[in-house]
Amino acid sequence: MKILFSGGGTLGPVTPLLAIKEVIENNPDFLNTEFVWLGTKTGPEKYFLKSYNLKFKEIISGKFRRYFSFANIIDIFKIFTAFFQAFFILLKEKPDVCISAGGFVSVPVHIAAWFLGIPTWIHQQDYKVGLANNIMKVFASIITTSLEEHLMFFSKQKTFWLGNPVREEIFLGNKEEAKKIFNLKTNLPIIFVTGGGTGSLRINQMIIEALPHLQNQVQIIHLSGENREKNNLKEAEKLFNFYHTYSFFSFEMKHAFAAADLIISRGGFGTLTEISALKKTAIIIPKTGHQLDNVKFLAKEKAVVFLDERFSDGLILAGKIKELLQNESERIEMSKKLNKKLPVAKKEKIIEIFKKILK
Repeated sequence: MKILFSGGGTLGPVTPLLAIKEVIENNPDFLNTEFVWLGTKTGPEKYFLKSYNLKFKEIISGKFRRYFSFANIIDIFKIFTAFFQAFFILLKEKPDVCISAGGFVSVPVHIAAWFLGIPTWIHQQDYKVGLANNIMKVFASIITTSLEEHLMFFSKQKTFWLGNPVREEIFLGNKEEAKKIFNLKTNLPIIFVTGGGTGSLRINQMIIEALPHLQNQVQIIHLSGENREKNNLKEAEKLFNFYHTYSFFSFEMKHAFAAADLIISRGGFGTLTEISALKKTAIIIPKTGHQLDNVKFLAKEKAVVFLDERFSDGLILAGKIKELLQNESERIEMSKKLNKKLPVAKKEKIIEIFKKILK
């Protein structure tokens, strides 16, 4: 059996698919399954997936914007090109099923799979259904959702509430190992900051602004992203010995999560679900768009602290960090609420869905 996953551009659509892969390959009924990944040429997924022993194929990626832009005209040609690229890759690889969790690189793949009669499974993560999944749902054989309220947006006959898949790896982190890896002290709270797979320029700026207000109060592990300006961050690292910045993590991620007393993150649903699964407290600074919808939904339930990047700065961020660290009961209550609102997909349910699509 062969499964083709598609997704990329960011790591948002990648991590839940890796969790699905993990469940399938460890199930005794599917031990000899072969996996192929179809992603973008320029996204972070290719480098991230190197350690997962996956055959990786690239196609060009284009997208439709919901506003007027000349880039839409160019991207129409990109999408047509991507369709033919995907079509011939599918012909060559002959997968038994195609699985995605959104993202525009997956749209031509799933349309090509439909033309070739290959079953497809799409997973809806974000609070608001994106354009990519709205297009792919027409061609999908099976649709799963992270939230129960998503069921109303898709066909009742082929849609199932799953929860969001989470990689087993994230539960294997060790706080003592993190102290060695990141050169941490034992007497200060640990903040883990991540701006997503490509990093976040705004979060990087806010962290630098916050550092003078956090001296001798915390220590910070900052995953700043490979494609972001590093000069200011490296200068800050020299000035503040409690601050440690890194461009990219692989195995280190699970240890950073395990060590964290507080997490600062973007609002991607994959990361939010991992924070939820680990029962951590989080300050979320979302990008405008679907991430903003994700975080407003959770902030309304008091499951996370929401900071709007348009109206916040490092001083406000530092204040929120200190406020949360001084109130352990509030942190515990928030983590419980987040864990309840974002349920993790059960392994047996993933296998049940997978068997349905193979019938």
